[in-house]
Amino acid sequence: MSHATHANAALTPRARLRLAQLVIDHGWSPARAAERYDVSWRTAKKWADRYHAEGRAGMVDRSSRPHHQPNRTPAPVVRKIVHLRWKQRLGPIQIGDRLGIPASTVHAVLVRCRLNRLSHVDRATGEPIRRYEHEHPGDLLHMDVKKLGRVPDGGGWRYVGRQQGKANRIATAGKPRSKWHNVLIGTCFLHTVIDDHSRVAYVEARNDETRETASDVLRNAVAWFAERGVTVQRVLTDNGGCYRSFLWRDTCAELGITHKRTRPYRPQTNGKIERFHRTLVEGWAFKKFYNSDSARMAALPAWIHEYNHHRPHSGVGKAAPITRLNNLAGHHI
Repeated sequence: MSHATHANAALTPRARLRLAQLVIDHGWSPARAAERYDVSWRTAKKWADRYHAEGRAGMVDRSSRPHHQPNRTPAPVVRKIVHLRWKQRLGPIQIGDRLGIPASTVHAVLVRCRLNRLSHVDRATGEPIRRYEHEHPGDLLHMDVKKLGRVPDGGGWRYVGRQQGKANRIATAGKPRSKWHNVLIGTCFLHTVIDDHSRVAYVEARNDETRETASDVLRNAVAWFAERGVTVQRVLTDNGGCYRSFLWRDTCAELGITHKRTRPYRPQTNGKIERFHRTLVEGWAFKKFYNSDSARMAALPAWIHEYNHHRPHSGVGKAAPITRLNNLAGHHI
């Protein structure tokens, strides 16, 4: 038997079984069997009786939980605690004050219901978070667009301050102007693709998010993953216009990919790529000072390589995402 036993037990489940079989199956007296296994007569008698009544299944430790708990928190109070936790994100002290019960009791209930950490609860709905992961690379790709304001020559306001940042925008040469004569530095559209199983990322910086661009990025991403031994089966996107076009539909059909959409107004459905965007912004876009947009874009490929090949990812056991791909030799270079 592989069942664990408590630290102070005199007998393992396997030894209990042998002792009980000596008494029940071979006719030994409990006293003789107890002497053989260096335990008390009562212990030998207990395991022999349990083996006689329950067989092998009775040789494991039973729960120490009492059969009756008269002081257990009533179910209606538990429901109130859970409701306040889900809907109002209150802590044990606040909930205890509202319901007139000790905060320690509230905390015990939250632990039992696995609500003691707010990270277990969806911020938008208050419902417990449902996590999933597809079994193989390519089973599902997450795809979305991250918009970033371009960096003016001389640096953006985050590092040089709003006044100097505005001056840099005005001084940036060769940029179009709006009808109010403001310089239009423009927006960079990062088309990002994440493999659900491995978290390997593919990113392209483009000047728009049209259906033509989105379809072209999908083709490139599928080819990029194919070079690494991954066949794409499905792609998950939000309900953006480029993903609702006939061109996108035809591109998916041509590539043999099933297209799935997230629930409207529920970015959590595509949570893996939302989390990647946060990592992308913190680790690359705003991590350090860039004196121009071209300088920031030049740093992107190195950051993506670091993310895929070297950065430990907590979602895949603190390993680099690329290690989860079943790719051919030489593709990790």
